[in-house]
Amino acid sequence: MRKCNILHPWLSQCLRINGRGQASFSSCSPKVCIVGSGPAGFYTAHHVIKARQDAEVDIYERLPVPFGLVRFGVAPDHPEVKNVINTFTQTAKHSRCNFYGNINVGKDVSVEELQQAYHAVVLSYGAEDNRKMGIPGEDLAGVYSAKDFVGWYNGLPSCQKLNPDLSCDTAVILGQGNVALDVARILLSPINILKKTDITQPALEALEKSQVRRVLIVGRRGPIQIACTIKELREMAKLPGTRPEMLAADFDGITEALKNVPRPRKRLTELLLKTALEVPNEEEQERRSKASRVWAFQFFRSPVEVLASPDKTRTAGIRLAVNRLEGSGERAQAVLTGELEDVPCGLIISSIGYKSTLIDPSVPFDSHKAIVPNINGRVPCFISGLYCSGWLKTGPTGVIATTMNNSFDTAKSLLDDMASGTVDLSASKAGFHSITGLLEKRGVKPVLFSDWEKIDSVETSKGEAIGKPREKILTVQEMLQVVHK
Repeated sequence: MRKCNILHPWLSQCLRINGRGQASFSSCSPKVCIVGSGPAGFYTAHHVIKARQDAEVDIYERLPVPFGLVRFGVAPDHPEVKNVINTFTQTAKHSRCNFYGNINVGKDVSVEELQQAYHAVVLSYGAEDNRKMGIPGEDLAGVYSAKDFVGWYNGLPSCQKLNPDLSCDTAVILGQGNVALDVARILLSPINILKKTDITQPALEALEKSQVRRVLIVGRRGPIQIACTIKELREMAKLPGTRPEMLAADFDGITEALKNVPRPRKRLTELLLKTALEVPNEEEQERRSKASRVWAFQFFRSPVEVLASPDKTRTAGIRLAVNRLEGSGERAQAVLTGELEDVPCGLIISSIGYKSTLIDPSVPFDSHKAIVPNINGRVPCFISGLYCSGWLKTGPTGVIATTMNNSFDTAKSLLDDMASGTVDLSASKAGFHSITGLLEKRGVKPVLFSDWEKIDSVETSKGEAIGKPREKILTVQEMLQVVHK
């Protein structure tokens, strides 16, 4: 590496103080910018800081609060999953890591400006948009995306005006993954359970008045292709005050087919079979007999049209195409039979997937796959040093552990490129020092991690007062008021 140019305006970045208190020149420390403070962003930061003792990492976040989907996506009744926040907090408080919230990259500062200020930029801002169903009537009142519905009960500021109508008896959830089961569980959970979680107060009040008593969880394929995990299914099966009601015909031939599937899939399907078909023991029979709410998986069904109420103002039901499967196992494909059926319902929640969006026109983007094209996290572009991790890299798949491994792989690519010289570390970079002037001119006030801790303190105090782990602040304006008190 070359020594820093003595005329460089950011000379101070390259000075080190030796044991005798004398300044000496050294190679400039690598400066890495990570866009997004969810699991992908924090895991990438953690790995870079741990593996490279001279690296300095700045994490940029659009909202004033960190942690992304851990805060806004994990179900309120899954507090153990949120324990990962403790690890992320340790990373954020590391001497070589800084958190800068309330900065909208692509709007307040461009990716190109970040590339000029840092040796490397890692895009980790996740998947913030919904996949559309692409069917008539999906814009009717009473139809919501799972992303927005989850954001509503988890306190995402942009979803607080959702105000879902829960006055109907039957809700249909399209999709059979973990998010679909989270939504079903929240809709059917006894209020006394939810009151002890960090679900938002407006959502709690709406769910307390909810008339929803039946939730159908619809998937285009069969029991062997169900997308949830065994943990989520087990929770659904044991949910107090509910009972399952499924069609025995949907499980024809499943026991025989299980002989040829991998063990994890076999265990999941066996639990599903037991829940749906097995005569329960006396204790379980009694529990089910007292249940006032019902849930069911509906298999081999694809949405065709949202049916409107007589006055055409809101949903009154959904038309489903009946499918059959071609092939076997997890690769089986749903094929239309030509048969249709209508299901009356007043609430439809589409849980068919999240998708990433492009935040800056200078970044390559595959609009079909909704990802940034990459090779092991490296983004092909004219300027080296651009990377991506998390769902922006792979699409919205897997759990937090999947994202961790995905992010570590991107961090390894970045570290290898630093070691090989592909990322040029010889020139000093000013990092946030050069960005702060741009933000001042644009009227943007960054929120530091210490500012987030003020918000955290207020939320936990409000929660403790009513027996909850926290009561989230629901608007960016209120968050900033706490910060600037």
